[in-house]
Amino acid sequence: MSHLFSRVREYLRDRKLATGITVLALAAGTLQAVFWWIAPTPSTNDFVGPPRSGYTLSNFRMWSYDPQGRLGFTMRAPRLDRREGDDSLYITSPRFTLAAKQPGVPDWQGNSLYGWVNHAGTLLKLQGPVHMYRPAYGDALPATLDTSDVTAWPKENRMETAAPAQMTQGASRMSGVGMRAELTDNHLELLHDVHGTFVPHPRPAASRRAGAGSAHPAASPRTEG
Repeated sequence: MSHLFSRVREYLRDRKLATGITVLALAAGTLQAVFWWIAPTPSTNDFVGPPRSGYTLSNFRMWSYDPQGRLGFTMRAPRLDRREGDDSLYITSPRFTLAAKQPGVPDWQGNSLYGWVNHAGTLLKLQGPVHMYRPAYGDALPATLDTSDVTAWPKENRMETAAPAQMTQGASRMSGVGMRAELTDNHLELLHDVHGTFVPHPRPAASRRAGAGSAHPAASPRTEG
């Protein structure tokens, strides 16, 4: 037996390098197994990232019509992404036109930081700062509307927001928090904390002769709360 042990010691002494490698490998495997045993379960990453795009368009233009075949809105932007699944559209830096749908009344034009349109074209969301402009017509002065995060129903020609909004027409200004607008009949409703400065402007002679009923105000303010 002592002779056998002596031969084993001689074998290990002559093969020191191979023995060391074997011992290190066994130690590393043991440590890895212990780490797997005591390590906590990896946390689940809930971030799903941006929606997967079915296709992407650059420098696109879009036209949307209502059931009667009338133009509801137009839009152009440097980039559009269509989302797979619901076919909704994600739009970067859109410039848009909301049709007035009244003879002689110019369309509202505007821009926003981002936009979203559902598949049917019945719902439009304008995200980030939103600026809108309507040229003068008749005896109505040019009008601007500044707000943010607008939800619009183009085929119904109406929109709303819960954010602060300010409308300017000539030297007159109205501002408030929360807004509803019916663009077809030029009705603007500010909901809370409303302030306004109204400066009358002279109407053209033809309008004065026609009487007050021929005037076309840009908006009819009303407050609630």
